[in-house]
Amino acid sequence: MDKDGNKDQQPFKITGNWKEQCQKLKEEFSHLKDSDLMFEKGKEAELLGRLENKLSKNREEVIKILNNTQFS
Repeated sequence: MDKDGNKDQQPFKITGNWKEQCQKLKEEFSHLKDSDLMFEKGKEAELLGRLENKLSKNREEVIKILNNTQFS
């Protein structure tokens, strides 16, 4: 366990075609807007935070959703 108590939290990186992934996310979650999906390289934590709030899901659930759009 690290000093912050986040033993299971791993860094997350966006891979693949983000525009294509955004389209898939908007199809699955029609309430997402372009502003919710804005992404700058190195600012994955900000994107995850916005999606956690909009989707009412925790970090791990959001990462799973994003990973599914990367490979489907």
